[in-house]
Amino acid sequence: MPLEATDEALRLDRQLCFPLYAAARKIVNLYTPLLKPLGITYTQYLVLMVLWEEDGVTVGDLCRRLYLDSGTLTPLLKKMEAESFVRRARSTLDERIVTVTLTEKGRSMKEQVRSVPGCVGGCVNLTADEAVTLYGLLYKLLNGEN
Repeated sequence: MPLEATDEALRLDRQLCFPLYAAARKIVNLYTPLLKPLGITYTQYLVLMVLWEEDGVTVGDLCRRLYLDSGTLTPLLKKMEAESFVRRARSTLDERIVTVTLTEKGRSMKEQVRSVPGCVGGCVNLTADEAVTLYGLLYKLLNGEN
């Protein structure tokens, strides 16, 4: 629903971006007290989830899966490597390609966070149908579908 370039268009309650931003912050804030005692951030948790699904992915694949750029992801991976969650290795065929693999510590973190999704899900005031609808709409926005 495009609005004309008027003062009305500049009202906060007319911005789709604001509730998306505020809701994302609220959700991340639900994760923080669950992940902080384990020594990981929300973004590190996302990286680990991708690697638990498929270990040994490239930085480029991680960027695509997480909708992050390499300038954001590279320092995060360096920190995760320093904390022994992951290992990074350059390809011997093309040194521009960096593959990220889990360490034993990174693999074992999966058991420590097993209850996290349920804890966070229990704090979100949506029915199962609403959650499915929202999920679909958010990915429609992310993927630029019309």
